[in-house]
Amino acid sequence: MKRLHVHVRVKDLDESIRFYSTMFDAEPSVTKGDYAKWMLDDPRANFAISTVKSGFGVDHLGVQVESDNDLKDYASKLQAAGQNVIEQDDAVCCYARSDKAWVSDPQGVPWETFLSHGAEAVYGSDRVQRSALAGEDAADVGTPEGNQCCVGDVPEEISCCASGLETSKAG
Repeated sequence: MKRLHVHVRVKDLDESIRFYSTMFDAEPSVTKGDYAKWMLDDPRANFAISTVKSGFGVDHLGVQVESDNDLKDYASKLQAAGQNVIEQDDAVCCYARSDKAWVSDPQGVPWETFLSHGAEAVYGSDRVQRSALAGEDAADVGTPEGNQCCVGDVPEEISCCASGLETSKAG
C-alpha cells in the first residue's frame, strides 16, 4: 500500500509539533531538533515538517512506495507524461536513506516518489533543485545554496550536497 507524503517548512518546530499532534491526534513517530514526522494510518500519510529561516509552507509532495517495482512504475509513468524525471539512488534526506524519483507537476510543485531503506543520523546530504525538475540547466542540481535538503534552498549551517543524481528527460 502506498502512502501520501507531505513536507511543510515551518518557523517554530515545537509550536508546529503541538499543532499537528493535536490535529492528527497523534505524536510524531520521529522528532529531531529541526524535523518531525508522523506516519499516519488515518489518513494514510507520511507528514513531515522541518525548520528553515524563510520560505515557509509546503516544500514538496510525494508518494512513499513499498517496493522497487512500485518506484520504477511511478518513474515510468512520470516519463510517459512528458515530465523531466530526476532519479536518486541511495539518497540521504530527512533522516532516512531512500531511492527516489523527482518531478515537478505542470504548476511547478515538486513531487517525490520514494522507497526508504532505513534511518540516518543526519538530516541529509542529497538534494534536487527546482530548476532541474523543470528541465532547466542540470548544472544546478546538487549545489548547496540556500535553505533545505531534498528540494529548495539549503541554509548555510546545513551541509547538503548531491550525490548519485541521474537526470533523464522523457522523450
